Amino acid sequence: MTKKELIVRWRLFVGDFLAKLILMLSIFGLFLFLINKFLRKWLNVEKKKLFSYNHVNDKHKKIDWTIRIIFIFFLFISLFININRDPLKRIWFLETHILLFVFIIVSETVRVIMEKRYAENKNDYIFSAIQLVIISIFLLSVFSTDIFGLFG
Repeated sequence: MTKKELIVRWRLFVGDFLAKLILMLSIFGLFLFLINKFLRKWLNVEKKKLFSYNHVNDKHKKIDWTIRIIFIFFLFISLFININRDPLKRIWFLETHILLFVFIIVSETVRVIMEKRYAENKNDYIFSAIQLVIISIFLLSVFSTDIFGLFG
């Protein structure tokens, strides 16, 4: 196979992969948007600002920032431990995607607990818990299926 043929095949693979990835993320985003819209109306929950922290109180803010700092610490530790290891002998629980998954689960679980205890609208925690379950199922399925077979 010539160098030109390899380049053409690579471009086709990358283009196909990106198209499938964008399609999958768009479908999941639309699904999450529709579920959120339905749940907000059903549970009578106010929409929160996009890309804001939305802490329930100061205690939640302190716990959340503690979780974030610990997560960053573990990211640096994992970098120094796994960077020099053979790619096949890396420590799986120090991989970035695993740490990110754990961070999301822990952070959102704390949010659910804090909303259950301290939120003015008691339906906030139900909304957050359902959202956490949906996102967890999606992330677990992505990790366990190599992005739904896009790498296969």
